[in-house]
Amino acid sequence: MNHNTPISPRPLPRSAEDRLHEVLHHVRRRGAVPALGSEAMITGLAALALHRFSSAPPLLSLDRIDVLVPRTRRLRSTGGVRVVRAQDLPEPLEIAGVPVAPVTRALADALSGLDDAEVVRRLLTEAVRAGHCEPGTVVRELNRARLLNQPHVVDAVDALLAEGRSIAEERLYEMVREFALPDPMWNVDLRLPGGPHLGGLDAYWPDQAVAVELDTRAPRQDDDALWSEYTRKREHLERLGITVVHITPRKLREAMEQQATVVRTALMAATDRQPAAYVVVLPR
Repeated sequence: MNHNTPISPRPLPRSAEDRLHEVLHHVRRRGAVPALGSEAMITGLAALALHRFSSAPPLLSLDRIDVLVPRTRRLRSTGGVRVVRAQDLPEPLEIAGVPVAPVTRALADALSGLDDAEVVRRLLTEAVRAGHCEPGTVVRELNRARLLNQPHVVDAVDALLAEGRSIAEERLYEMVREFALPDPMWNVDLRLPGGPHLGGLDAYWPDQAVAVELDTRAPRQDDDALWSEYTRKREHLERLGITVVHITPRKLREAMEQQATVVRTALMAATDRQPAAYVVVLPR
């Protein structure tokens, strides 16, 4: 499941449903919001509860409900409502008849009000493990919300990225197994004989000179520099005759068969290419 997947509504306790509708009615009335649409939506911990996060508190236990509105709305937080403003609002999902922010946005708004490192870690980990979203999209949203300068968030993000890479590696193993691809050498470093280090790869087929690299970059402030490094490595390897297939965790999750076809095609095309340069293969 990801943040674009429709969610079958789970009936809410009547009092919880009433509370959410009352909050939205209060915001629309005070801000003269003309339509439900993308003008006001539930976000933060309440939204995560609606997205069925087991690590989010139950709706009825929350002291306040976060509501995301356009920055132009002149509204103030009051009572059990915290108004969160945004220049560009995401497209809401409708869950149990209520407009709800996507998981990535809801996470960012929830984390902005949390200082418990363990709670932050649990929420981020569940977002990835349950398939709500990819680590990269979460980090991008946290960066946009300027939360990556908070130590407890940074620590949780590091754990999130490790979790995301581990899941992606398991799916890569599954892809090779399920679609009967030849067994590669896993997690290797390549070097030129007596020369420089060429980079690490997640899978490598030495006879065909084909490599797979999982693109699990964290989109932070240095994203452009990191992408340039990826590109330089790929171009260097391809000049040596090594075909590099980049696969994102999302593609592995949503289109595994298609990715297996791409790898198989690269392996079959090896017979039509010039032999690759000799490289030393070492465990990573």
